[in-house]
Amino acid sequence: MNSKKTIPVFYSLRSLSSKLFALISDQLNVNTAYVTRRGETAMHVLSSFNKEEEIIPEGYSVEYGGTYCRLIIMNEGDVMHTSNLMTQAVTKELEVTGQLNVKGFLGVTLKDLKGNVFGTLCVMDREERKFSEADVAYLRSMADILSYVIELDETKYNMSFLSVPIIPIKNGISILSLQGIVDDDRSHQILSDVLHDAADNDIDYFIIDLSKLLVHDDTFSDFFYQMINALNLMGVETIITGVTPVFAREQVDKMDLQVLNTRIVKDIQSALDYIGYTLIQKR
Repeated sequence: MNSKKTIPVFYSLRSLSSKLFALISDQLNVNTAYVTRRGETAMHVLSSFNKEEEIIPEGYSVEYGGTYCRLIIMNEGDVMHTSNLMTQAVTKELEVTGQLNVKGFLGVTLKDLKGNVFGTLCVMDREERKFSEADVAYLRSMADILSYVIELDETKYNMSFLSVPIIPIKNGISILSLQGIVDDDRSHQILSDVLHDAADNDIDYFIIDLSKLLVHDDTFSDFFYQMINALNLMGVETIITGVTPVFAREQVDKMDLQVLNTRIVKDIQSALDYIGYTLIQKR
């Protein structure tokens, strides 16, 4: 078993589950509650809660074949529970059982609204715990709630690939409006589209508006600096607008924005004024 940092795509799921875990822990009298996502070969812990002792940290990862999650997903009824993992025949020989040294365990399969297996919702404790049918029903109800959140996250994620909001303007000017969350996958798409737009349309100025941007981690910063530098190498001048208070505060701490070869103005109109482009309203 090893610990890996997974890409945090399911933001809403991670946020809501972390709020539910304390309730689940109290209701079922367990130390640990966590959500896993099934990958191609391993199960990854997206979100976890440990009341007193940390047993399962976020980012924890284990090969699928040696997990309790596999037993849950394969079991009839999509559930597995035992008062003692160390004595139950199907779990006592697993390597993970000796490593974690836990006894009480209950887990249910976590699915999306289409019925596809996403992962599992599990609880565990160092002490023996006997789980009733009411306990199983309770954990299932929590999993049902999270299923709707999975659907929400997947919808948001898929919509982010529908288009890259590049607005072409005459005379070699384009505007890129960065909206929502720009994760690793989306950043690659945006970078490709921006560079191709600059080359195909002989762009001299790229106005990059950040007013609708949501920054959740360091992924955006790396992508942002790469995009600005790549455009500069192509001879395209960049102008940044719509810097939010949150983004400004983060960049002041990092001092990264100041080393970029770019101009920062208040809004798009100011950027157009700097370029010398005037919008004429039709009467």
